[in-house]
Amino acid sequence: MIRLAQEKDLDKIVELNFLLAQETEDLTLDTNNLKLGVNELLNNPLRGKYYVYEKDGDIVGQLLITYEWSDWRNGDFWWIQSVYVRQKYRNQGVFKELFEFVKREALENKEVCGLRLYVEKGNRVAKNVYQSLGMQHSIYDLYEWEK
Repeated sequence: MIRLAQEKDLDKIVELNFLLAQETEDLTLDTNNLKLGVNELLNNPLRGKYYVYEKDGDIVGQLLITYEWSDWRNGDFWWIQSVYVRQKYRNQGVFKELFEFVKREALENKEVCGLRLYVEKGNRVAKNVYQSLGMQHSIYDLYEWEK
């Protein structure tokens, strides 16, 4: 079952984000700061929204949507972030169902002009999954400055 995350999901989302950072970037996040960040998002829908995939009473996958206004398109891009599926549930369609759920929501919302995500350059598995779901490689490269 896919649903919008609630405050009661805070600890599970923090756990999955912690695992995501370790697995994808070999990064150990400060759990106190992470918990504050997830809590802020859960309590401020203007920042974004988490969707969770529940199976057997546990959250086994998650996906975060944040917003980017596009003046060119007069609409919001929904950025897909913080995607994580517990290893035990991978290759069972969990992410596909999360993605299709969010895509349907985007199609029904006239203010949304598209979906975007970023992926680590070397993550061939994820790239193949995204392409199989109809996403295309963008013409843009991502640059950042981090404080």
